[in-house]
Amino acid sequence: MLARIDWLSWAPLAAASVHIFEEFAWPGGFPRWYRKYRANARSVNRRFLFFINAGLLITLFEAALAGRTPFGVALLLTFSAILFSNGCWHVWASYKSRSYSPGVISGTVLYLPLALFEYAGWIQLGRASGWTAILALVIGSSYPMWSALYHKHPKTAEGATPGE
Repeated sequence: MLARIDWLSWAPLAAASVHIFEEFAWPGGFPRWYRKYRANARSVNRRFLFFINAGLLITLFEAALAGRTPFGVALLLTFSAILFSNGCWHVWASYKSRSYSPGVISGTVLYLPLALFEYAGWIQLGRASGWTAILALVIGSSYPMWSALYHKHPKTAEGATPGE
């Protein structure tokens, strides 16, 4: 059981690391692709992408360390839902743009099944209640809405320069 808890705790960090590698290192090109996908995406600059991804990895690391606690499990479930919704977004964006969205492979192969394993695992181990899982799912799956609102808001584009 301890090995299963360790796996469930660290899997989101591992998946996010692979996903970020695909987006930015190999084959990379996510910022350029995204700015083409959304012509007005000045808010997606180097600084923003660095901080959002660093924050994600730091939070997932902290959640993995706290994974045996109720708060750690709730955080892991919330971020698993965020990762799941990000994987769904990559699939949709690739379909809509009829082009490869850097991150779609790891988003599909890792993020989508990971959420199912995380939710089933933590609930089966008795570490998450149904209500915790539902609340984490609602909060985590709202990420695409908040992201879209942020990137469409006129103030996020003011003063930003593409590729910053």
